[in-house]
Amino acid sequence: QVQLVESGGGLVQPGGSLRLSCAASLSMFSIYVMGWYRQAPGKQRELLADITSGGSTAYADSVKGRFTISRDNAKKTVYLQMNSLKPEDTGVYYCNARYPRTEYWGQGTQVTVSS
Repeated sequence: QVQLVESGGGLVQPGGSLRLSCAASLSMFSIYVMGWYRQAPGKQRELLADITSGGSTAYADSVKGRFTISRDNAKKTVYLQMNSLKPEDTGVYYCNARYPRTEYWGQGTQVTVSS
């Protein structure tokens, strides 16, 4: 059974940083495109960043320059380094793994940015 397990969420003050991790029990982790999504209260889930098997990255405009996605294929883990956090970054953060005709989601981790 495939599992994606996120960790690293919590409460942080505006301007602070957090690092999210997503450990995947995928047998061929390196071939998957890995992504981080956010669902803010009352809003649809949105893609924040993703990283291909070759390490190419893409970011939503709302997080570009503040968030960095990376992956460690040996550890089957993807990370999201979040800096300069804003109250509007509050939400549940989900890890996603996708490959043609296959997709997996984690259970989510809460991030709250508040003073």
